[in-house]
Amino acid sequence: MARYNLDVPAGYTGTLLVLGHGAGGDVDAVDLVAVRAAVLATGAAVAMVTQPYRVAGARRPPAPARQLDAAWLAVVAELRRRVAIDTLVVGGRSSGARVACRTAVEAGAGRVLALAFPLHPPGRPEVTRSDELRTGVPTLVLSGDRDAFGVPEPSPTVHVEVLPGETHSLSKAPHLLAQLAVAFVTTAAVAR
Repeated sequence: MARYNLDVPAGYTGTLLVLGHGAGGDVDAVDLVAVRAAVLATGAAVAMVTQPYRVAGARRPPAPARQLDAAWLAVVAELRRRVAIDTLVVGGRSSGARVACRTAVEAGAGRVLALAFPLHPPGRPEVTRSDELRTGVPTLVLSGDRDAFGVPEPSPTVHVEVLPGETHSLSKAPHLLAQLAVAFVTTAAVAR
């Protein structure tokens, strides 16, 4: 079972951001921590989700990916029972961004925040995951210009911000990353 940590600040605005970690990482990644702190400061709530395989101590996610998606959707359903949500924003870094994209419509998300979306495996641009970004849900992708996993192309519903000097870790300018994320998460949108 996935584990989550939910923070609801005083003066909660009705916006909930749900964030997931990368494949081998945890919710304490520099970019996730920076985004969490900045979004909480605006009055939005934040839930940090740890996938079941990481809760169990494993470093590699299970195959197939639908196991991650099912665990994620179960957490979102539980969060909907626990807190009143006017606007749901789902997101994560790397693998967590992929999960958020794949489940955005089913979760009823109004927006998707994708940190270091892994467009392709390093050195294999022919193996693209760009179809996972085609959700129809407004999406912000924050990527480094030196990310070995590639940088997606923008589309009508996908806005891409490329951060100079950043790699896949997005750890050099967490304040800038957080600033861009806050602007996107707190923008007025159709509630879901």
